[in-house]
Order: sequence, then C-alpha cells, then structure tokens
Amino acid sequence: MSIDAAPAKRQRVPAAQRRDALIEAAVHEFAHGGLHGTPVARIARRVGVAQPYVFSLFATKRELFLAAVQRGFELIAETFSRAAAEFESDQGAISSADADVLTAMGRAYVQLLDSHRDYLMLQHHAYAACDDPLIRERVRICYAWIVAEVERLSGAQQDRIDEFFRHGMWLNVAAAMGVEDLSAGCAWIRAEQAAAARAG
Repeated sequence: MSIDAAPAKRQRVPAAQRRDALIEAAVHEFAHGGLHGTPVARIARRVGVAQPYVFSLFATKRELFLAAVQRGFELIAETFSRAAAEFESDQGAISSADADVLTAMGRAYVQLLDSHRDYLMLQHHAYAACDDPLIRERVRICYAWIVAEVERLSGAQQDRIDEFFRHGMWLNVAAAMGVEDLSAGCAWIRAEQAAAARAG
C-alpha cells in the first residue's frame, strides 16, 4: 500500500436501507425470543449498529416487533399472489380435476413454511403477544387483510376460504413441531401415546 494512499471512507448507509435491515434482523431474532425475550441490542448487533440508532428509527421495541410481524404477513400475501399468477398462466397445462387457485396457494404456503421457518415462528409469537392491545389490533388488521387478499385472488366462496385458513393454521402448528401430520391416528402421535403408556 502506498504511504500516500488515503484510508477508504466508510460509505454511509441510507436510513431507509438500515431500517429495512433492522426489520429483517428483527424477524429472525423475534422468531426465537419473542417480543419480551429479545433484547434490542441483539437485533442492533446483527445489523452492526448501536442500540440508540435503532430507537432513532423505531420509537419502541414493540414498534420494531410490529414492523417485523407486518413483513411476515406481507411475505404471505406475496406468496399467495405469485402462486395465483402462476396458476393462471399455467392453467391450460393443468389437467387435475381438483386443481384450483386455492390449492396452488396452499402448496405455495407449505413451501414457504419450509423455506422461511423464522417467519413461521414469528407468526406464532405475534399471536402469543396479543395480550398487548396494540399488538392485538395490528395482528387482527394484518390477518383480515390476508383473508381479503385470498378472497380477491381466489374468488372462492366463504366456506372454502374458511377451510383454507383452518388448514393453514393446522399447517402452522405441524410445521412448528416439525411434523407433517396432526391427525389423531398418524404414526408419530401413536408412537408418543405408546411410549407414554409404557412409561406409565
């Protein structure tokens, strides 16, 4: 290195980019620790900023948590929208009688649960944090928005929409436990019951 060479200047990262990075870091940290078990300092370290800087962009930890939760719901909406668009473009090649846009969206959601586990776990933490009135209100708004998006994208009747979301919650619980089936007679449940009976 030449003695005349000046040290490289640190490039200033725009606040909007930092905010985005903090939300992404918050998704992953809150997914593991939840709202109350996650220190803001840990999120700040993940991005490489000081904790006071986080509070210059988000007034409270709860505000950052809500931004992360909203991002999770936005990812679900994007997944459904992409699946619906792909279904429409591929519809001529689909021969299965039971194939429809809701089925395509459901399959895309299963893939999302597998590829974005932290978003799944954050969703569980969001529901668990609904004792907080503000969080409850915002989660309700996000959930209602997702329902409206599925109605718009699918054009399905209400009973099918209800079944779609009931099955989605079933998938959430199964994915959180790392199983594929929650049916009463499925192999892992029977194995757990047999083990408990032997131990008892």
